[in-house]
Amino acid sequence: MADGTFKEHAVEDYAWRLYRHLGGDVNKLPEYFVTALEISAKAHKDMVAAVAPFIDTSISKTVNVPEDYPYTDFEDLYLDAWKSGLKGLATYRPNSVLGSVLSVTPSSEQKQPQDVEMSDDTNRRLSIKNLPAPVLSSLRWPGRPDLPDGNSAWTYMLNTPQGNFALFVGHMDPVEDSPAKGAFPFEVWVNGADQPRGLGAVAKTLSMDMRANDRGWLKLKLEALAKTVGEKPFELRFPPHGEQKLMPGVVSAFAQVVRYRCEKLNALDGDLPTPVLDSVFSLAEPKTGTDGTLSWTVDIQNPATSEDFVLGLKEITLPDGVTRPYSMWLSGNYPRALDGLSRILSLDMRVMDPAWIGMKLRKLIDYPEPLGDFMAFVPGTRRQQNWPSTVAYMAALIIHRYAMLGVLDEAGYPTREMGILEAPRDNNEPKLMQGALCSECGNHSVIRKDGCDFCTACGAVGTCG
Repeated sequence: MADGTFKEHAVEDYAWRLYRHLGGDVNKLPEYFVTALEISAKAHKDMVAAVAPFIDTSISKTVNVPEDYPYTDFEDLYLDAWKSGLKGLATYRPNSVLGSVLSVTPSSEQKQPQDVEMSDDTNRRLSIKNLPAPVLSSLRWPGRPDLPDGNSAWTYMLNTPQGNFALFVGHMDPVEDSPAKGAFPFEVWVNGADQPRGLGAVAKTLSMDMRANDRGWLKLKLEALAKTVGEKPFELRFPPHGEQKLMPGVVSAFAQVVRYRCEKLNALDGDLPTPVLDSVFSLAEPKTGTDGTLSWTVDIQNPATSEDFVLGLKEITLPDGVTRPYSMWLSGNYPRALDGLSRILSLDMRVMDPAWIGMKLRKLIDYPEPLGDFMAFVPGTRRQQNWPSTVAYMAALIIHRYAMLGVLDEAGYPTREMGILEAPRDNNEPKLMQGALCSECGNHSVIRKDGCDFCTACGAVGTCG
């Protein structure tokens, strides 16, 4: 470490003198410390210069430069470091592309998959050992609210290289007893002859996230869409003043404008519960490593639109032994807006309860597209039928894969209800509640009722006492 002039007891001696100075009151210690983000870049450099004469190898110290640090204060930093006798200096400035090393706000991206491993068989399938234990029994997925008097909507014209089209964000005004600070945006859609094919499906799926009563989940979806790269970047006159802003693609522009509107409504403010976000077993997509893993792939051809591409699903094995898709990808000739749909559906696939992704896919089964309907085989059969769009056929194929794995049935409903998300049930059926595993039906829906174990899914009665 040091060359002998730096004494080991120096730090202990300083700490003891500071402790006596405070009169033994350690609660006063925070007044004597600052964080790395609270001092200037020059002060970081001076710190390195102060200890460098006593270090005989190297110093692991980053000079943290704030994103809004004036260039005039930064331009002489390396020259000053050289004059101080330093051999090198590492600086880091955070930005929206690279992120940040130090942050004072929690980031949703910091949640990583737990204990992801690769199996030793030839399939090389990923597996995850531990899952979060969220409490989501109160979560619902209401459809579009029935508003006899209508609702307010904000309109914005998106000018893109492919043409101009309108973006709408509908909202309801805030309710007095609502925990949210602002209005409640509950739907988004696009309209116009020049709208990119597939963007309407992105808007439809995002609308369901808006109605999930989880602002953190909506933020995550908008962040994922904002990173979607299109066919070519372009400049957009961004609201409210119309300054030119470079967009990586149409989906990204769509997401950034929607987020702007949500922020204007104060709809993303407040420390509110995040039930969907808490139920995701991995926010970051689990990576396969160099050995790879098997994916389920299927060819899609739509003669009406001349599309010919491959849909792929990456899969993972959960602790209960069930294999689930956790990410989807496309390759070939397809509308690039569907890359945005792949991003947000991949996040939906990693929600613990498969009822969530089932709900999303069922909503897309009937997604229509002008002049985009075509004949194709019903998944799992040799019978053909007419499909209203490429997106609708994609949704049917994904549901079929879930059915092959025994997770959903061919209609898109979960084969085993977890009691986390409330699936549609008849009025005479008992209300489903989250609980222990039922030995009769296999659902996680056993509760204690009148002193006995009772399954709210199948009605089985177990141990009493």
